[in-house]
Amino acid sequence: MMKMNKILMLLVLALVTPTAFSAEEKAQAPAAAEKYTPTSHKLNRAEFDVLLAKPDELLIIDLRRPDEISKIGGFPVYLNIQADQLESSLASIPKERSIVTVSNHSGRSGKSADLLTSKGFKVAGYLGAQYYEEEGGKLTKIIPPPPKAAAPAPAKAHHKI
Repeated sequence: MMKMNKILMLLVLALVTPTAFSAEEKAQAPAAAEKYTPTSHKLNRAEFDVLLAKPDELLIIDLRRPDEISKIGGFPVYLNIQADQLESSLASIPKERSIVTVSNHSGRSGKSADLLTSKGFKVAGYLGAQYYEEEGGKLTKIIPPPPKAAAPAPAKAHHKI
């Protein structure tokens, strides 16, 4: 009977342990599902167009990957820094210009605008390129050139023996 109680106890322990660990993991998991709400100003098309009219005072930091920029479109002149590399790139960003951060739907650009503001940069706001286009703004589409055709292999000389 004692042996049966031990087996029963081990069985109960085996069934309860994963549930306990699962609850503990959920309690310790970061709240990744919480959506970040930027404190910087989200620009609309009209506000951004006013800033674009003074290109010598503006710096556009596009946080998108190059494939996103070529697929969706971008702006004629911008500094491309990936969002996860922004903080390590602060020394290369001029502080005398007004900055607009850009991403596709303004998620990365909102966070980045707040980061730059906290580091003392003049941030005019952040923008989603696709929202800008939906509001009638024009994005610059860069169409990559077609791949070059492979050069024909040189003809082999045939020697008669």
